[in-house]
Amino acid sequence: MIKDVKLSNILFVDIETVPQYPEYSAMPEKLRKFWDKKAKRIKKDNETEDETYHKAGIYAEFGKIVSIAFGYIRQKNDENFLLIKSISSTDEHSILLKFNKLLDSYFNSPDHYLCAHNGKEFDFPYIARRSLINGLQPANILNTPGAKPWEVKHLDTLELWKFGDYKHWTSLDLLAEIFGIPTSKDEMDGSDVWRVYWQENNLQKIDFYCRKDVVVLTQLFLKFNNLPIIKDENIIFK
Repeated sequence: MIKDVKLSNILFVDIETVPQYPEYSAMPEKLRKFWDKKAKRIKKDNETEDETYHKAGIYAEFGKIVSIAFGYIRQKNDENFLLIKSISSTDEHSILLKFNKLLDSYFNSPDHYLCAHNGKEFDFPYIARRSLINGLQPANILNTPGAKPWEVKHLDTLELWKFGDYKHWTSLDLLAEIFGIPTSKDEMDGSDVWRVYWQENNLQKIDFYCRKDVVVLTQLFLKFNNLPIIKDENIIFK
């Protein structure tokens, strides 16, 4: 499906986000008014703005990044190895500073690509927007405004699965299930991240979940390209 792209030139990425504040009442009054407007458009019939606030992490204006996990494939003795790393912190600025520096240092050529599930709609713009909010310049590979389509080095497993069907959305865990890939959703899923962060104060659990999602993402990309998936013993968490 993907031609002329070397596996070793792809960085597989996943992010985890949470609302900026532990609860609706903790929001500054001015920001709360903006959230109220947003909530009216996204809440279910019987939900209040307060009850809808756990969804705030989806939006870069109201959420923040607490973990970025990434993986890359390297070959040794004719076998593929997947190396997984992550940057997690309560300090979003430090996460973004390190990640943008990583991208500009090691993934800054026309041959490099980023890959995420729904990355074009969520992960990549979210990282870029939160970078700006934190006073940081997004890495070159993320800085796409004004770029021609062939200059945007973003791969998206959701887009690959759509085959041009713009209205079709399929979750990573569903695709993992139908392709026989062990999923990362055994202990928690994305809807639990805000609670695990703000109520359980368990960033380590979120970090591990984010890393496992990168494994699933990478294996799915390989499946899409009719390539062998990485053996469990060749997946290295660094």
